[in-house]
Amino acid sequence: MGDTYPKFKAAAIQAAPIFLDREATVAKAGQLIREAADKGAELIAFPEVYIPAYPYWNRLDNPFRGRKYFVELVKNAVEIPSPATEKLCQYARKANAYVVVGINEKVPETLGTLYNTNLLIDRQGKILGAHRKLMATFIEKITWGGGDGHTLKVYDTDCGKLGMLNCGENTNSLARFALIAQGEQVHVANYPGQPAGDESKYDIRHAIEIRSAAHAFEGKLFNVVSCSIFSQEIAKLLGDTEEKYRMINKGSNGLTAIYGPDGKCIAGPLDPNQEGMVIAEIDIEKIIVEKLQHDIAGHYNRFDVLSLNLNRRPQRAIWEMHTGEDPGYGEGKETEGMKEKLGA
Repeated sequence: MGDTYPKFKAAAIQAAPIFLDREATVAKAGQLIREAADKGAELIAFPEVYIPAYPYWNRLDNPFRGRKYFVELVKNAVEIPSPATEKLCQYARKANAYVVVGINEKVPETLGTLYNTNLLIDRQGKILGAHRKLMATFIEKITWGGGDGHTLKVYDTDCGKLGMLNCGENTNSLARFALIAQGEQVHVANYPGQPAGDESKYDIRHAIEIRSAAHAFEGKLFNVVSCSIFSQEIAKLLGDTEEKYRMINKGSNGLTAIYGPDGKCIAGPLDPNQEGMVIAEIDIEKIIVEKLQHDIAGHYNRFDVLSLNLNRRPQRAIWEMHTGEDPGYGEGKETEGMKEKLGA
């Protein structure tokens, strides 16, 4: 009979947050998790920094005038763990589903730095991991610090080997290869819906389509792509001058869909202005036939010629060293508590 491989339904959520309101957005996420689970989804993916919002104001104004929004973003950001993550874990447990949700992550050591983070929760309502975006994109550097290699992981789940990247990271060939080389079978890519017609002239829908199909095809994997909506409520709040409102009142631009290991779209995309979800069956066995031709983590590569170095060491402001007669801790070694916190 041989081995069997997972077969399940995945859902990619397309929705707007309750702007800069952590508790309300967490509650909305819970409702959407229930709806997706009722439709049979066992993996549910949410947009980038869904809780509590994407920092759109940096696209519209002098950053010094946007400080009031950053203050609200910090106040509504999410610590891991916290009451907000506990509620998300409860929703995942009740739904018997894996949940990936984008958050603005804050840490207890500082109120000045946030991280663009994807949180992964398992069926039992436990946090499996969290990936911080390695490099904020363009003006996002005003808002987020950078992640590091210790969160660039693939997780073994009963839905297959799962990895995740945030928005523009899905353009980073080395980051994508790091996941493929770890055996990634199901990828979650999430994005913010952007205001159509703003001054960037950047067609995020086109960009998401290219990235999503490319990663699915190159890695011979399933790609679950979730994008938020730039809603009229957000436009009215941020469009506090006639010029700003002119730039951002033309709707939302984005793409939510699911791609198969041949690079073809198997569900979606949705209308970028409508909330909803796309659901598709994921059959991991279908990866095998696609890998026969190109397996860039195996037979279709020359690791004596080309290879990747991945630095797993976390970046920290302080490393505590212990010397003397402290049993079990030598100079230059992390404490057990630190190892646990870092997931070592």
